Amino acid sequence: MSASIVALVNAKGGSGATTIALEVARAMRRGGTKVAVVDGDLSGRRNVAVLLDAVRAFDAERSTAVYSIIQREGLTAVELTDSLDNSFMLRAEDVEAVADRIEPDHQVVLLDAPTPFSAPLRPLISRASRYVVVLEPNLLGTAAGRSLIGDLAKFGVPLARIMLVTNLRAGKPEISARELEKALGATVIAEIPVRGDRNYGRVIEALGKTFATIQAEQPLAALRPKGPPTRGPVVPSSGLGSTSPVISPNGFTTEARVRVASDDQRERLKLDIHEQVTKRIDVVAASRAHTDGQKIAELRSQINDVTQQVLVERADRISPEERAELQQEIIDELLGLGPLEDLMRDPAVSEIMVNGPDMIYVERSGKISLSEKRFNDERHLRTIIERIIAPLGRRIDESSPMVDARLPDGSRVNAIIEPLSLNGSTLTIRRFGTRRLTMDDLLRFGSVSPECVGLLKAMVEARLNVVVSGGTGSGKTTFLNILSGFIPNTERIVTIEDAAELALNQQHVVRLESRPANLEGRGSIGIRDLVRNALRMRPDRIVVGECRGGEALDMLQAMNTGHDGSLTTLHANTPRDALSRLETLVLMAGFDLPVRAIREQIASAVDAVVQVARMRDGSRKITSIAEIVGMEGDVVTMQELVKYAQRGIDKDGKVVGEFQYTGVQPHYLERFDEAGVQFDIRELAKLQSAGSLW
Repeated sequence: MSASIVALVNAKGGSGATTIALEVARAMRRGGTKVAVVDGDLSGRRNVAVLLDAVRAFDAERSTAVYSIIQREGLTAVELTDSLDNSFMLRAEDVEAVADRIEPDHQVVLLDAPTPFSAPLRPLISRASRYVVVLEPNLLGTAAGRSLIGDLAKFGVPLARIMLVTNLRAGKPEISARELEKALGATVIAEIPVRGDRNYGRVIEALGKTFATIQAEQPLAALRPKGPPTRGPVVPSSGLGSTSPVISPNGFTTEARVRVASDDQRERLKLDIHEQVTKRIDVVAASRAHTDGQKIAELRSQINDVTQQVLVERADRISPEERAELQQEIIDELLGLGPLEDLMRDPAVSEIMVNGPDMIYVERSGKISLSEKRFNDERHLRTIIERIIAPLGRRIDESSPMVDARLPDGSRVNAIIEPLSLNGSTLTIRRFGTRRLTMDDLLRFGSVSPECVGLLKAMVEARLNVVVSGGTGSGKTTFLNILSGFIPNTERIVTIEDAAELALNQQHVVRLESRPANLEGRGSIGIRDLVRNALRMRPDRIVVGECRGGEALDMLQAMNTGHDGSLTTLHANTPRDALSRLETLVLMAGFDLPVRAIREQIASAVDAVVQVARMRDGSRKITSIAEIVGMEGDVVTMQELVKYAQRGIDKDGKVVGEFQYTGVQPHYLERFDEAGVQFDIRELAKLQSAGSLW
């Protein structure tokens, strides 16, 4: 007789399905039941292996490089994949073979099955006799449970096969079992108390006995949507965008939005085409060729053939436009950045912020809004992150959960994953556009005045050391790139960055980029190392993308040892704060230097601070140009030459203001004359007058 398969599914990430599956399996084994546990997580997290302390055992038994089966604590444990890369090699036939191998020798198979159910896992999912939804008894857990049960119903799972298990690890439930049953339409079969509770073991044993009595049932014909469900808590749709009230357990009324059948049909068609394509091509190799135009053309031809075949076999009818859109989506999934590809093609998008798989924010014209794009699940998002960083030799995992990288178009990428990111993997892409901005663009945008441009140009040509200061997203790097355009083409420039973003137009440019440590924790090359090395490269100017640590000391020493005209950026709210932060960064170099000595270095090395800011309407402005005068006692003195005075907001929500001249004569006019730079101080006098700020 075949074993009964029980699929445990988290309603919401981290609800505890994996831990409960293993605890129940141990209890069933003690009771004499032959039980197997299958890790259905294909993201490479290996939770079952870690909880069983069996990572090495799984690896030793991995004869197929896809799955491995071991005996541990009297249990049969199955790990379908050991990494995200190897999960691409897993096929439905492999999972079918695993099921055929373990079912005859066991009474119960517990399947830890994260959602959404991936295509290779579906043969095993379809055999499940029961689907146990694990959730926390609170409002978020209830909402997630309702969504999951609705998805199961769309896949043709009858409500009679769905059970609820609540995890009370937070203590007292916010919502009772009876309220959950009323809200979700399924039965709560167990309430798991906190591990320290004296009833914990008793409840686990009782749950194991319940699973042991479940009889194997006829497998579902296909784990695919069958149209709107006829029973269960999902509200039928009455049209596009229709909503129906749902009473939540706490008495509040919410709205549940259900997609129309045509959307479901489109997703099913996309899934079928995707599955057929992955059977014909090497998905891993294809994903690594996302910049190869010939490979993309071949793949597009294959997808076109598969689409024609699937449409002939099915009754679906779609327009040529829908068909082309569907094919492009599949190419984006296999070769590109999935749901981010459309956003990356939009020239108006300057920043993409992914807060987990369900929330993608974008910045357009300085304004942040929530996009309609979504990832399928956490695994889908992790796949895209891996696709970005793998060609760069970077890695991201639990031992190194943060990474900085860049895309081929120069966009800057930052990713951070669990356990540091509590809401799922977070991805931030800072885009710089296909065309680099120029000073003429800033003038057109009103970010700077012509009089200020003349002063900035003279400062760079006269080889003044300039620090560009501003907050996150204020445009520091963009402005530094524009400012560097005033450097004469005859000079040798060395740029140093964490992730290369600068794109100087001069001919004689050497670009250096830091390198993180390898898998063994060795080989790290930091900004400090590159700054010191740059001094041996005979640079006329050194441009550091951003000072954020001890490299500030090396930068100051470079500025004080004949490398005038150097440029860098740092995070600060005002020019005065920039000097204080520079002082703090020098202390981070690890040398016990007197504060006065540091300030003297700053006063001698830095000539000017240019402050940039992002205004309330999303526009960027040069808000201050200040020069460093020297020292008075223990204080570095500076004076503001030009500032931007905001007057308010107009009826269109735009910032209103003007650039003002403080009336102070710059101390470095003599350096302009010595360098042969033409600058007439009377140009600044054309600006509106303002009081001098010392």
